[in-house]
Amino acid sequence: MRVLTRALTLGIVVALTTLLHAQAFDLVIAGGRIIDPESGLDDIRNIGIRGRTIDAISAAPLTGRTTIDASGLVVSPGFIDIHAHGQTAETYRYQARDGVTTALELEVGTADIERWYADRKSGQLINFGVSIGHIPVRMAVMGDRGPFLPTGPGAHKAASPADIKEMVRRLEEGIRQGAVSIGAGFAYTPASTPEELLEVFRVAGRHGTSVHVHIRRGVAGLKDALDIAGQAKAPLHVVHINSAGTTATPEMLGMIADARKQGLDVTTEAYPYTAGMTEIQSANLDEYEKASADRVAQLEWPRTGERLTPESFQKFRKTGGPVVLHTNTEEMVTAAIVSPLTIIASDSYWENGTGHPRTTGTFAKVLGRYVRERKALSLMDAIRKMTLMPARRLETRVAAMRAKGRLSVGADADITIFDAARVIDRSTYREPGLPPDGIRHVIVNGVPVVANGQLVSGVTPGLAVRAK
Repeated sequence: MRVLTRALTLGIVVALTTLLHAQAFDLVIAGGRIIDPESGLDDIRNIGIRGRTIDAISAAPLTGRTTIDASGLVVSPGFIDIHAHGQTAETYRYQARDGVTTALELEVGTADIERWYADRKSGQLINFGVSIGHIPVRMAVMGDRGPFLPTGPGAHKAASPADIKEMVRRLEEGIRQGAVSIGAGFAYTPASTPEELLEVFRVAGRHGTSVHVHIRRGVAGLKDALDIAGQAKAPLHVVHINSAGTTATPEMLGMIADARKQGLDVTTEAYPYTAGMTEIQSANLDEYEKASADRVAQLEWPRTGERLTPESFQKFRKTGGPVVLHTNTEEMVTAAIVSPLTIIASDSYWENGTGHPRTTGTFAKVLGRYVRERKALSLMDAIRKMTLMPARRLETRVAAMRAKGRLSVGADADITIFDAARVIDRSTYREPGLPPDGIRHVIVNGVPVVANGQLVSGVTPGLAVRAK
């Protein structure tokens, strides 16, 4: 009986192996080091892709119409960037070369969900999605004509009860139209009262959707957001904790950990840079109006590289444009990047040829600087922060995210393949458009968009990520 059982088992294995050999997949990724943070798999495997889906993961060889030799390379789920401004064909090209397969604008968002998705329906390089944003909704209701962030009544005028009611109506409409989440920026709308913000969070609480918030700076700003989210029973996502916290980053991470222990659904994110970037005209920089010269010198005009003075700050504030804020330290950035609480998200920013190097180098920088060089983070943990954690943050509302951030049969074939021994960022504040090194292949919905480190021309496999 034992011999017969062994023979039957062997026959099944042989039959399965033969079947796998016989199948011709659309694309095979052969011989790579597969790292899947959901299952914990970290081993040499072959991946077979049919259409836009992973159809097989096997130790046995697979046959495909096209094969990528991934020997000596890491094969990871495609990176999911949940904080990506720009959302243009240009920024998608930059992000694809950094291994990003899904880019989502969830902080600022949009005031018009249908139009935002319609503008991208002709096809994009990578997957895309957006929140319904309190900032642009407030701008629309209050009559603020700022091009991206409020500079007039959207920032500085108190809303009437009727105004707040209209904001809530528009937020609810955006949720019904499939917004990924709700976006908010307390620092950009200083005239928003606690009552107004509570109504925004109550929309999120009613629909079980996360609010992705740029909090006011420091411990007090985080406490405000946690209190409002608790009152509204709304999921909260705190954007770029290292930028919001600076020297208070460890304390604020502790506050988030405590809130989670108390049952609050709160998550956060970080990017691996000591400087941020925003619009110089935004209300977030009002505090520099009467700041000392030393403090104003924290600001850099990226088009020239000059550090600002009180006089040049006023000059550029009148003309507008992006400005770099050198307000953080490497110690605080590292604390955020290595924390088990943080998702990696770029806060990518690009405008008319000027941008932040995080647009082109965030994910490669984490892999090269923090994993390989400093050994501050394991490769598995880094990939988890870039893939599974952002997918799980969103998948309760957006069912499509349950098929992303994983390497498993049935998952979307969004895959990043990189050389762990070489991957590194190259972009700087002076040359922000330099692509990283070591990101060898990027596949979106089964279609290569980066091959041998170069963009593939003429392909647009990216699909809308949207709640149904």
